[in-house]
Amino acid sequence: MPTTSDAPVLDTLAAMTVDSIERCGMDARTLILTRIAALVAMDAPAISYLAHVDPAVKAELTVEQLQDVLVAIAPVVGTARVMSAAGHIAQAFGVAIALADAEAQSIAEAGARSRDSA
Repeated sequence: MPTTSDAPVLDTLAAMTVDSIERCGMDARTLILTRIAALVAMDAPAISYLAHVDPAVKAELTVEQLQDVLVAIAPVVGTARVMSAAGHIAQAFGVAIALADAEAQSIAEAGARSRDSA
């Protein structure tokens, strides 16, 4: 039975991700590193990495750990894929930072409007 949604594709992807996480016995950091390695192997676009920024932050993934994954898989996936991934990861972090800045600015503006009207 179809469900009504404004974003059925994103909802499906989110449900698949939740199901995968629930069925996986890996700790959060290992899971994210494994997923990033898979994204590199697939030459995934930046938007795919963007979906993993928040979970990576929550898992306290460090830049060094991310670099270690890229170094570890480079001989298998090749330098072109690793370099492509590095660019896509940087782009995803840039978008995530821009979104966080925009959200913080909106919150600050709402707070200022609230204070001004009080």
